[in-house]
Amino acid sequence: MKNKRARTSVDKAVVDVWQREVGELSTRNFAHRLAASEDLVLRLEIYKKLEKHRGCVNTVSFNADGKILVSGSDDKRVILWDWETGNAKLTFQSGHVNNVFQAKIMPYSDDRSLVTCAADGQVRHAQILERGVETKLLAKHQGRAHKLAVEPGSPYIFYTCGEDGLVQHIDLRTAASTELFTCHPIDDSRAYVPFIHLNAITIDPRNPNLFAVAGSDEYTRLYDIRKYKWDGSTDFGQPTDYFCPPHLIGDDQVGITGLAFSDQSELLVSYNDEFIYLFTRDMGLGPNPIPSSPVSACNEASDIGFDHPATDANEKAIPQVYKGHRNCETVKGVNFFGPKADYVVSGSDCGRIFIWKKKGGELIRVMEADKDVVNCIESHPHTTVLASSGIESDIKIWTPKAIDKPTLPVNVEQFKPKPRGWMYRLTTPQDLMLHLFSLQRREASPEWNGENSSAASRELLELILTFNANSDASSDGGNASGPEDLFS
Repeated sequence: MKNKRARTSVDKAVVDVWQREVGELSTRNFAHRLAASEDLVLRLEIYKKLEKHRGCVNTVSFNADGKILVSGSDDKRVILWDWETGNAKLTFQSGHVNNVFQAKIMPYSDDRSLVTCAADGQVRHAQILERGVETKLLAKHQGRAHKLAVEPGSPYIFYTCGEDGLVQHIDLRTAASTELFTCHPIDDSRAYVPFIHLNAITIDPRNPNLFAVAGSDEYTRLYDIRKYKWDGSTDFGQPTDYFCPPHLIGDDQVGITGLAFSDQSELLVSYNDEFIYLFTRDMGLGPNPIPSSPVSACNEASDIGFDHPATDANEKAIPQVYKGHRNCETVKGVNFFGPKADYVVSGSDCGRIFIWKKKGGELIRVMEADKDVVNCIESHPHTTVLASSGIESDIKIWTPKAIDKPTLPVNVEQFKPKPRGWMYRLTTPQDLMLHLFSLQRREASPEWNGENSSAASRELLELILTFNANSDASSDGGNASGPEDLFS
């Protein structure tokens, strides 16, 4: 019997069009299949550059219908864009006194309610009124507040996390913030670390009662808000589940910079100076994992709507891994891409965007996106469009308009970060420690040899001198902005 010819993407497209025309494929499913087409992903190129910020753009986010993009920057401003035309619809001062790290439009608010967090530790609410924009302080973290997570479908509820290890729940109806818990190390062996510096928080869209946090250790912690007693009568600091790749358990030199949930409750975790991993609910270590072992005796079925399969603990599924990028210089996000989360996207220290197939982890696309580092990549909620930002002061919009499909670069995993990197932005002891841990891991790797020792010494000296210089520059409480940055 002859072997069947493999069906190409063109063949599939023809079949999809035929099925739509004869009524076997709904218009909605046809649009979803088209948006998930690998052919479109391979044709992504820059559609527009949005240029109005005067500093690094640290956050980009679409509103619910995808017509508006909101951004925040080191210039402490927030801008709402009509990304299709490239025009700024509204620009306002955030009220923060340091770099804006995240800005999101609250759903079902007519795009008039926004929440922000920043390097000053503040969490603020901005309301767009007929007479202008009013901002007010909602909550405060001791240290930088990197991320916030909006409850899906709620115009009022969101969570924040900060480098003080604190997770807060905020309700805009009362403008009240509730301190849920402070995240602590999993065992006493790290008693020298009083709390986990949190970099990321995300809510499961399939079950908004569940949210995950991660930061300066190897674990992603999953919590169920239903277990919190609002009178403060219970200790809510105990996670419902933990997630960590087996080989990283007990590694005190890694941390997590980015988290993302898919609509199927899959959890993406981006590690500093390591790789990206995809976890499903059956990969959890349970509420009481054994720190020195990847196998937990406490992996029983949960009562929160997900069941762990009844398999032997030693046969636990291994998370899918995504390799090729480099994440050691900044707090980078990670995201899903496509209507059914068919792809995984991340920025890199080399200034490129990396796109992998979610299933199998195959790297299919690498795109030049920043002269230095790409930190943020946001997926459009309904179509094949990406927004990216990084150290440069612009935002790049990517659409599938390229005529020719590019080839994947050779030796993509050998990409090195651009020489400028993030070192010039070292301003806190946490920044310095992040780089020292990264340097230590590289020295311990098999590829390290004697020729690199002098380079390592120079890099260590540069780190210390850069940290001292930036500490002096920012000692007045600002972020070393010149006169040209002080504008409305």
